[in-house]
Amino acid sequence: MLRFGAGLGMLGLSASASAQSADPVEWQLNMGRGVTTLSNHAYDAHMMALWICVGIGVVVFAAMAYAIFAFRKSKGAVAATFTHNTTAEVIWTIIPVLLLIGMSWPATTKLIAMYDTRDSEMTVKVTGYQWMWKYDYLGEDVAFTSRLARDSDRIRQSGERPSAESDPHYLLEVDNMLVLPVDTKVRFVITADDVIHSWWVPALGWKQDAIPGIVNEAWADIQEPGIYRGQCAELCGKDHGFMPIVVKAVSKAEYRQWLAAQKAGAAPAPAGAPAAAPVEPAPAPEPTEAAPATAQTDPQPAAIPAG
Repeated sequence: MLRFGAGLGMLGLSASASAQSADPVEWQLNMGRGVTTLSNHAYDAHMMALWICVGIGVVVFAAMAYAIFAFRKSKGAVAATFTHNTTAEVIWTIIPVLLLIGMSWPATTKLIAMYDTRDSEMTVKVTGYQWMWKYDYLGEDVAFTSRLARDSDRIRQSGERPSAESDPHYLLEVDNMLVLPVDTKVRFVITADDVIHSWWVPALGWKQDAIPGIVNEAWADIQEPGIYRGQCAELCGKDHGFMPIVVKAVSKAEYRQWLAAQKAGAAPAPAGAPAAAPVEPAPAPEPTEAAPATAQTDPQPAAIPAG
C-alpha cells in the first residue's frame, strides 16, 4: 500500500508539474507544452492519456484493495468456484474498446494536422551534414551553416569541466541561429547529404529524420518569441553529440530586418561602384657600399627560328 500511495503521489506530481516551453528545469516531471500548435496538440493528447491511465489505475487498485481486505481468509472467505462469467467479460471488453475509440479520434485528427503543410507562408530547407546543419530560406537567396559554438567546442576538447553557472548552454550553442518569425506557418523540408540525421527541437513539438536522397516535411508556427534549443536525435557518427540546433523566434518586423541584412551582406558590390585604390608596392631599398647590389646575370639568347 505504501508503494501504491507513492505511485499515485508521483502521478499527481507529474500531472501538476508546470509545462515548460523551452529549456527543461530541475525536477521537471511532466513533458513541456511547447510553443507551437503541434506541440500543444501533443501535450493535450499526453495529458488526456495520462488522466485516463490514472483513472484506470485508481479503479483497478481500489478493487484489488477491497478484495484483499474484504475477502481475506481470516474473515472466513472461501475461494470462488466459478470459472466463467459472461457479463463480466463483456463489460471489461466493451469499456476498453470505448476508451480506445474515444482516444483514437482526437489522436488521428492531430496526427493528420501534423503532416498538413498547406498554406505555409515560407519554406526552410534543412540539410544535415557530419556534423553541422545547413539552412536555406527558399525563394530568399539566403543560406548559411550552423555549427557548434567555438567556445563549447574549445571546452569539450580541452578537458575542462563546464558548470551550469559558467556555461548554462554547454554543447547547445551554435555560431549561426536559425531565425524565424512568430505567428507564421513555416514549412520545413528536411534531408541529409551523407548519413541519417534527425532534426529535433522539443519546443516545436516534433522531430523529423534527415535522410540522404529523401525529402521529409514538417511545419511549425511559433507563438512566442524566444530561443529554443535542440539536437540531432539520430546517431550519425563520432560527433553526433556536437551538432546542436538553436532556433531564434522574433517578431515579423525584426525578422524582415534580419532577412534584409542577410541579403545585403551576401549581395555583390553594385556595378559602377568605385574600385578600391590599388596599393602601391614599397620602393626597393637603395644598395649601400656595405651591401652592394647583386650583379645581373646575362640575358638568355633569343631563340633562333627554325628553318
